[in-house]
Amino acid sequence: MLQQTQVATVIPFWQRWMRALPSIEKLACAKPERVLKLWEGLGYYSRARNLQAAAKQIVTEHNGCFPDDPEAIRALPGIGRYTAGAIGSIAFGRAQPIVDGNVTRILTRIFGICENTKAKATQKILWLLAETMVANADDCSALNQSLMELGATVCHPRQPDCAACPVRRSCAARRENAIDQIPAKSQPPRYVEKSIEVYLITRGPRYLVQQRPEGAVNAGFWEFPNSENGTSFSIPKNAQPIATARHTITRYRIKLNAYSIRSNRTQGKWCSLNELRKLPFTAGHRKLLKGL
Repeated sequence: MLQQTQVATVIPFWQRWMRALPSIEKLACAKPERVLKLWEGLGYYSRARNLQAAAKQIVTEHNGCFPDDPEAIRALPGIGRYTAGAIGSIAFGRAQPIVDGNVTRILTRIFGICENTKAKATQKILWLLAETMVANADDCSALNQSLMELGATVCHPRQPDCAACPVRRSCAARRENAIDQIPAKSQPPRYVEKSIEVYLITRGPRYLVQQRPEGAVNAGFWEFPNSENGTSFSIPKNAQPIATARHTITRYRIKLNAYSIRSNRTQGKWCSLNELRKLPFTAGHRKLLKGL
């Protein structure tokens, strides 16, 4: 949950998750729809699917016990080099490095690395530095956790609290008055504006919704029929939407315009508002649902 997401945001999701799925076995056996509903609002939903796939693999291949072998950990779905290093060092006390956004910021500033941090050569340097540090640490778990904490609480991207930094005397960026230039800033993303028509089709108090297909973005989530998923209705030019919602995902800034439609279309699922609240909804359509 902490991948790409701040701690303060994660805490209530984690607490709710642990109440609902307190063990690897319960996660492995849970309905995918329930897993997605518990994750709803955190984004990057492949993490939830990978988490459940990993739980199933742990149950079938490791008797439900999380493996402590580095290769077995890396073989679990959704676990890459960074996550494996965090698990290895913090859970099992192995001298494995981690490099995330916080650690990258600290290492580039301390060692005065001005190159693009996303470049392959720079990444190689950062991992080598992290590996050297953790290999020479008395407590590799404490080192890795302190690096993450230092980046989160002191070495901020903007206006870092250098006076409170325990390694400020070793910081090349501070000595060279280059804090604002390090790490190198990447080009801001160019957003593409996107408008989607959403069709609110009712049958009495029930609304028609459809599930995103396997292999699609947000697979398994529910949403109202819309022009993005291939549904099409002719909307009069002067028609005003009864609800709108805005949502940003990756490089798209999306505006959803919802129209009340009369149709005999039946492909999907008819649900009352109370039933809709229990389904995992894509972020933009969840905003429309709240409006309803």
